[in-house]
Amino acid sequence: MAWFTKTRKPIEASKTSRVPEGLWIKCAGCAQIIYNKDLFANLQVCVKCGHHFRMSAVERLRSLFDDDWEEHDTSMAATDPLAFCDTKPYKDRLRAGEKATGLKDAVITATGRLDGIETVIAAMEYGFIGGSMGVVVGEKITRAIERANKRRIPVVIVSCSGGARMMEGALSLMQMAKISAALARLDRARLPFISVLTDPTTGGVTASFAMLGDLNIAEPRALIGFAGPRVIEQTIRQKLPEGFQRSEFLLAHGMIDAVVDRRELKATIAWAFRFMGAAGPPVAASSGQPRESNVEEEEAPPGAPAERG
Repeated sequence: MAWFTKTRKPIEASKTSRVPEGLWIKCAGCAQIIYNKDLFANLQVCVKCGHHFRMSAVERLRSLFDDDWEEHDTSMAATDPLAFCDTKPYKDRLRAGEKATGLKDAVITATGRLDGIETVIAAMEYGFIGGSMGVVVGEKITRAIERANKRRIPVVIVSCSGGARMMEGALSLMQMAKISAALARLDRARLPFISVLTDPTTGGVTASFAMLGDLNIAEPRALIGFAGPRVIEQTIRQKLPEGFQRSEFLLAHGMIDAVVDRRELKATIAWAFRFMGAAGPPVAASSGQPRESNVEEEEAPPGAPAERG
């Protein structure tokens, strides 16, 4: 028998971590742990499997514009015309969305240069009430299209939305027709409009302007549709095919024109604009020297849709 016994106290786990929060992100596609700075340097695309993380509207504009841009209609903010209240008042949701994103509503419209081509871009912000389309979103996108029509420049709309905003009732549904009418006027003026569909693009946004582009481009594995897969399965009482409503499925069935990796998106849009005759000489980003602007000699970037005979 031992002369003495020693009581061992269990090692207590530290309640505070010495590693700062947010340095590492787990990829939803391959479960790889990615360093945050490496992910942002790669336009929030996983370097291992190519999974596309969701981007904010500001980050989207940074990835498409060459440098600075001029933002429009920054003071426009939503009201509560129906005094709507579900689990909490609509006004509280608006305040929460503004606090989370720093925006007054779910879209940013701006003018700048995309590979040297002056372009109007509208980028939707999913963090603001799911990127839903209310009166302000509809008005800002319509004004952006009219501004492009007046200045004779092309338009890009980046959709990331759950659809029309139910808290504004029929007023939100009216925006579908309003934006579509503005795009019809842009089409009559023979000015290009490219629609970029990201994950997710659903509801009234898909049913209106998101599918009206001269070229409809989607990011890989983006959820695109009107009603959600669960609602459709419950309605038709059938199991949906694998990958249903994903961008690759829609491409195979002729609903969109191309699926393009985010890292090649800017080059693809610029190539398409020049093919469509958009004004503005291309500018080399590295040297600052003008590049050859002959469209016939310019090679299409990877992911660009093939020319149709």
